[in-house]
Order: sequence, then structure tokens, then C-alpha cells
Amino acid sequence: QVQLVESGGGLVQAGGSLGLTCAASGVSFSIVDMDWFRQAPGKQREFVATITSSGSTDYAASVKGRFTISRDNAQNTVYLQMSSLKPEDTAVYYCSTYRQFSRYWGQGTQVTVSS
Repeated sequence: QVQLVESGGGLVQAGGSLGLTCAASGVSFSIVDMDWFRQAPGKQREFVATITSSGSTDYAASVKGRFTISRDNAQNTVYLQMSSLKPEDTAVYYCSTYRQFSRYWGQGTQVTVSS
């Protein structure tokens, strides 16, 4: 069974940095693409970043140049390094992967950016 566990959220001032970690289990990690999504209060969940099994990355326009997604296949872990944070980055951040016709989600980690 696929399990995704996020950590690293917290409270940070605008302009600051924060790193998120997602530990995966129950999946052949090295061959799956990994994604980060976020959901702000009262808004729909939105795509943030993705990294393919080969290491190619893509980002939402709103975070490009500020966020960096990376992975460590030996540790079955994906990271999201966030810098130049803005209050509008406040959200619950979710790690996710799609495998065998199902999308799997972690429990989420709260990121709050104060102005």
C-alpha cells in the first residue's frame, strides 16, 4: 500500500525559506513521478511542482523561480525547497503520486507565511 508522509511545514515570515520532505513507501519510488500540490483555505487544491522518475521538473507559474523540487531515490524521498515565500503561499502542502490508475496523497503539512 502506497504511503506518503510529509514533514517540514511551519510558520515563516514573508521572504523566508522553508523545506518540505515527503517520505514514500509501498511504491517502486525510482520509477514514479512525484508531485507537490497545495490547498489554501476556501480554494481548490492546485498543482505546485512535479519531478519525473528521470529527474525532469516542472512548476506552477506562481512558484517558478522560488521553489525547487528534488528527489533522493535511495531514500525514497522527495523534497520541496521554498524560498522568497509570500503570504499567498500559505496552504496545506500535499505530496502525491499517480500509480496504477490511482492518485495517492499524503496527509499534508501546513505552511503559513506571515506578512
